Amino acid sequence: MLGLNFWKERVALSRRYWNTIGGNNWVFATRREGKTSLRLLSHADTPIVRHVKIKGESSPYDGNLVYWSSRMGKNPEMSPRVAKLLKAQKGKCTHCKMYFRENDVLEVDHIIPKSKGGRNEYKNLQLLHRHCHDTKTANDSSLGTKSGCNSAKPKPLIKPEWYWIDDMLVMRYA
Repeated sequence: MLGLNFWKERVALSRRYWNTIGGNNWVFATRREGKTSLRLLSHADTPIVRHVKIKGESSPYDGNLVYWSSRMGKNPEMSPRVAKLLKAQKGKCTHCKMYFRENDVLEVDHIIPKSKGGRNEYKNLQLLHRHCHDTKTANDSSLGTKSGCNSAKPKPLIKPEWYWIDDMLVMRYA
């Protein structure tokens, strides 16, 4: 009798937690009254996302900057805002007309500065190199003083102070 109770409990537990959902048998799930059941996701539920292959003999050093700039738009480390602007500009900086490279520092700039009534919309945004953004901000006389925006006036360099402590040269910033 003891063995029969063991099997009854096992069958009851398997019926309680292992269900058939969507044609799949043996899905670990619980039933909740009046609500959808909670289930453990299987590996088959994870979508397969493929990477974009590099075409033929392409190399970052072959000089085909258009191809590599368009690939940067698909970089998972790049924000969607920057990727959209990069594709719209076909990989070129609107200020210097040079192609963006993989290691360039890119900055989003307002064509009409917000201080002069420009809006934060895609049609008023452009992607620039950092040095192009600095020269553009200096020339359009916008108030580039907000945090995160490069100011038109360069900040003065901090000169370090050198002094000796116990036969060791130490640098202190003023």
